[in-house]
Amino acid sequence: MSGARRIVCLTEETVETLYLLGEQDRIVGVSGYAVRPPQVRREKPRVSAFTSADMPKILALDPDLVLTFSDLQADIAAELIRAGIAVHAFNQRDVAGIRAMIRTLGALVGAVEKAETLAQGYEDRLRVIAATSRAGPRPRVYFEEWDDPMISGIGWVAELITIAGGEDAFPQLSAQKAAKDRILTGDDVIAAAPDVILASWCGKKVVPDRIRQRPGWQAIPAIRNDRIVEIKSPLILQPGPAALTDGLDTIVAALHGV
Repeated sequence: MSGARRIVCLTEETVETLYLLGEQDRIVGVSGYAVRPPQVRREKPRVSAFTSADMPKILALDPDLVLTFSDLQADIAAELIRAGIAVHAFNQRDVAGIRAMIRTLGALVGAVEKAETLAQGYEDRLRVIAATSRAGPRPRVYFEEWDDPMISGIGWVAELITIAGGEDAFPQLSAQKAAKDRILTGDDVIAAAPDVILASWCGKKVVPDRIRQRPGWQAIPAIRNDRIVEIKSPLILQPGPAALTDGLDTIVAALHGV
């Protein structure tokens, strides 16, 4: 076995990727949010949330590599590095970055060819979906990542909306990596007049009635036509395979009723 042999994954997407590469035996610890594939919940010990981690538990697993994601896990990464643990911090925020993550992870575990096949397969899949001919104009889509304050969708979500045949209502915000830079107001959404509202409230259940009852929102086409669709956060808010498969398929179904 080449590459890292004892890996702790502190976010979901690297867990799913390692399983898809057939390299799951290397995983010795995972995030508490890891749910894909379903067997991970019974096969791997949970050692972290998203912005916090059980450091003694991680160190006791004697990992030779810990995989983290984004600036929100920077303090965890720093503590692990000070403890002498090798850390790779991913920071992908778009579809190309997701494919690059897969290829990089393959290199880290000595599965370069399998990773290339997986990444290329997703690239081909997205190209086919994007090229699918659909009747009528592109529906304008507001993706809500959080409800209070209201936060619009990040880069890879906006890209997937476009690939699915929609038009992101707030393209200027999707380029912002930090959630605080994607905060908007109810009036912003009213002015954008989305045809569809997709909501994924980052780990809590979406309540459509709460969206419908916002002041002035009855004028929004998506509200008038009852086109509010929840997408479970593990399917779309993790920048990994789930977003490119089940997440994208859910968006296509929401926009085109298939």
